[in-house]
Amino acid sequence: MLNRIEKLRQGMQAQVMDAFFVTSSENLRYLTGFTGTAGYALITLDHAYFITDFRYVEQAQEQTEGFQIIQQQGPAADAIVKLIEQDQLSVVGFEDDFVTYAEYSVFEENFDVELAPASGMIEFLREQKDDAEVALIQKACEIADAGFDYILKTIRPGMTEIEVANQLDFYMRSLGASGVSFDTIVASGYRSALPHGVASEKKIAQGDLITLDFGCVYQGYVSDITRTFAIGDPGEGLKEIYQIVLHAQEAVIKACKPGVSGSQLDQVARQIITDAGFGKEFGHSTGHGIGLAIHEGPNLAASNDRLLKVGNVVTDEPGIYVPGLGGVRIEDDLLVIPDGNRRLTNATKELIIL
Repeated sequence: MLNRIEKLRQGMQAQVMDAFFVTSSENLRYLTGFTGTAGYALITLDHAYFITDFRYVEQAQEQTEGFQIIQQQGPAADAIVKLIEQDQLSVVGFEDDFVTYAEYSVFEENFDVELAPASGMIEFLREQKDDAEVALIQKACEIADAGFDYILKTIRPGMTEIEVANQLDFYMRSLGASGVSFDTIVASGYRSALPHGVASEKKIAQGDLITLDFGCVYQGYVSDITRTFAIGDPGEGLKEIYQIVLHAQEAVIKACKPGVSGSQLDQVARQIITDAGFGKEFGHSTGHGIGLAIHEGPNLAASNDRLLKVGNVVTDEPGIYVPGLGGVRIEDDLLVIPDGNRRLTNATKELIIL
């Protein structure tokens, strides 16, 4: 955690800030290790303060390293004002993406300092994972892989999509997950043409192609995997689409390495799918970063020209969606390493027909 704080301080100096006020729960966890639900951090060039109420003081003392714990006696703003005055701060960065107008009004009224919008500074640091973070994401991916194997053994025609999702979610919890990364997507038959077809009351039928997009949270870090399979023969058209998507997805894996931009990787998948005649049926970006959040940088999208770096963890998830027929998406989580990438999700990608 201390190394992360020093990196943030370097960014603060570059932006001419003498403090940074942290409110986002994910950024608090990243910088402090605190997993509670009530706390703030004020990081200056010389000190690191963690402000919380009496409920979390003991937890903060156990979880944070290098922070002075401040127990607020009234509103948190009062404690922060005292610290600003005590340390004679003049420019305080804050996370404008996470501060409401009401909160900002309180800060503006009470803080006799310049408030500098600075969302993205910590998120940028979070893009490059250290070994401890990679290990947690890897475990989350292993649980997701096991979840897919479990569903293949238990899914039956007549089950509703919600029943499938619930069984998957509970099974991942039984393996140590604290929750799901997002609402599990189970999209069967014609609903597989919905890129984000969250599980419904539709019953699984013989001949359905099923897209399963899911992930779990393990000690704060997430996984994100998509597999598409069938119960009975889905027909030649969908089997052809499956192979096109698989080709595009594996081409991205082959091209993913340090020094390649997110837009270049997006184009790799998009060109293959477009050449096959389905460019208009691939409407989302090829991937995104994961970590403490299910969507973080870097993105594999046409709009992102930044180059990948060692330690990035990104999804690779091209898809084709044909209304009235069905759709296919295949997704892996990839860790960028010096000579390329390493797949963190390893469930089979061959088209399974049960």
